[in-house]
Amino acid sequence: MKTQCASHWLLGVMFILCLVHTHSLRRCLISVDMSLIGKSFQEIKRALQTKDTFQNVTILSTLENLKSIKPVDVCCVTNNLLTFYRDRVFKDHQETSPKALRRISSIANSFLHMQKTLEQCQRHRQCHCSQEATNATRIIHDNYNQLEVSSAAIKSLGELDIFLAWIDTNHWERSAA
Repeated sequence: MKTQCASHWLLGVMFILCLVHTHSLRRCLISVDMSLIGKSFQEIKRALQTKDTFQNVTILSTLENLKSIKPVDVCCVTNNLLTFYRDRVFKDHQETSPKALRRISSIANSFLHMQKTLEQCQRHRQCHCSQEATNATRIIHDNYNQLEVSSAAIKSLGELDIFLAWIDTNHWERSAA
């Protein structure tokens, strides 16, 4: 009887540990105030979207397509998209408005902070990239490459709300840094 109770207890503990491990793979903690990023974006969203000449084209997948990302791939896709915005979108966008430039700069700095957090998760092997995750981000790069650079940058900035909503849904700690 003692052996059976001990084995049930051990099985239960292993189950809980597996759940915690799976949950941590999906939710590498990001301690950034997402409401501030969202507010910065909302202040420039209309101006960005009025410059967008390709209203029927998207760079990012819709939120529904991003929802199909497996929990184990959330960290990888988030990191890949942060890199995409840092290395391509923010660098390719030529902003003339000082106010918009400050807002975009603030968002870029927040993305950099988030990326540093995710890189720490990768060092601890909590952020694995599957082939599906790599393919998902490759599609976004392909969509970006189909447009002229400045148009693609404007389109991607105008779609930031899709990415921000996805981050908000998939990363649980969103306190001020």
